[in-house]
Amino acid sequence: DPRLEGWPLMSSPFPTTFIIGTYVYFVTSLGPKLMENKKPFELRQIMTFYNFSVVALSLYMTYEFLMSGWATGYSFRCDIVDYSRSPTALRMVRTCWLYFFSKFIELLDTIFFVLRKKTNQVTFLHVFHHSIMPWTWWFGVKFAAGSGLGTFHALLNCIVHVVMYTYYGICSLGPAYHKYLWWKKYMTTMQLVQFIMITAHIGQIYIMDDCPYQYPIFMFIIWLYGSMFLVLFLHFWYHAYTKGQRLPKMARNGISKDQ
Repeated sequence: DPRLEGWPLMSSPFPTTFIIGTYVYFVTSLGPKLMENKKPFELRQIMTFYNFSVVALSLYMTYEFLMSGWATGYSFRCDIVDYSRSPTALRMVRTCWLYFFSKFIELLDTIFFVLRKKTNQVTFLHVFHHSIMPWTWWFGVKFAAGSGLGTFHALLNCIVHVVMYTYYGICSLGPAYHKYLWWKKYMTTMQLVQFIMITAHIGQIYIMDDCPYQYPIFMFIIWLYGSMFLVLFLHFWYHAYTKGQRLPKMARNGISKDQ
């Protein structure tokens, strides 16, 4: 997309790939080794600021996605990429890039886990999710910045993150606030509904008679992403809430294990 020429991180996929590779190496190998003989860092104030900052950013991106198309004309069906330089189209391009960049900010989630020696939180699901999102979104922004079919999952993700990081923010305030975090199970349910909606929305392309979306491969990737994470989150749900193997600590002793 020529509209993105000169934008940060958009000239090549290699800077994004390098950042993600460095992140994976740090959170799975280097970080735990460096922290092995050290006391966990106390990062409560930093994490409170971080979590509520992500809430604010997610609210802003939700508003921008709505005003760039979802509340101003998208049909929830075959909405192809608008490559024009109209104000609305350029607003969506900026929003897509900001969403892509926000995925790098969210890598701090895992880094905080490592620095606080919460390595039980550094699961395959967590690391894979944080790695695959910025990498795939680089291609989405580079070639197809702005369409209903390509941004519905981002809109939902921003809405979910408003709730999710509010939970984390309250949790980081300390034990006195943990009594307000009884709704973790419902937050997981919301995440499951998100992936069901993503899979259903993107699956329309396979039953619509004629939808000239410019990059069908992206539709398959989004469908695969939604389906895959739906299965992974169902697996988490089963073990956490059905078998009780990963119940949050607040359900056992009044203290949340997330923060």
